[in-house]
Amino acid sequence: MFEIDAKGMACPLPVIKTKKALKENKEVTTIVDNEIATQNLKKLAEQLQLNYQVEKISDSHYITVISHDEITNNIDSTYSGENTVAVLPEKLGYTVVLDTNIMGRGSDELGANLMKAFVYSLLEQDELPETIICYNSGVKLTVEGSDCLEDLLQMKEQGVAFYSCGACLNYYELTEKLAVGEVTNMYRIVEMMQSAVKIVKP
Repeated sequence: MFEIDAKGMACPLPVIKTKKALKENKEVTTIVDNEIATQNLKKLAEQLQLNYQVEKISDSHYITVISHDEITNNIDSTYSGENTVAVLPEKLGYTVVLDTNIMGRGSDELGANLMKAFVYSLLEQDELPETIICYNSGVKLTVEGSDCLEDLLQMKEQGVAFYSCGACLNYYELTEKLAVGEVTNMYRIVEMMQSAVKIVKP
């Protein structure tokens, strides 16, 4: 049994670390400190068609176990419901579009943290996007000093193509600071989006 102490880890780190551990271990125990984390781990187990159990020790201490054993209905009653299996459809050649450097509406600080988590989660996917297109303030993610730059560079090393809108870089006076990918124009962006098999946009 492999154990992960994920208390205090922000989403999606508990899921990512557990998924990685399951590639090399038959059973993984993950300790988390909130109910949402247990629900995310349950979804992971369903997607991978693995057995899942959870034990609530306190409001800030949960022990989850995901194993390659035969799927059972032995799930804590707190999380009652049909024990369905959600199989993700195969993704081929998808494109990610980033039109802002924050994710969602409301707090810009929270939005920046969410975008950083989104980019990190992209890097940890089994299948990376073929292309990432950035325009408007999304180009700020691809320049020097970006909190996401290290993760984007790792994706580039694995073959992901990056394109940033030249007019947008000029508008924000960031053209000389572009650190990953190529400069492109809106006509080419339309072509790439039109020909994409699937577009993912946070």
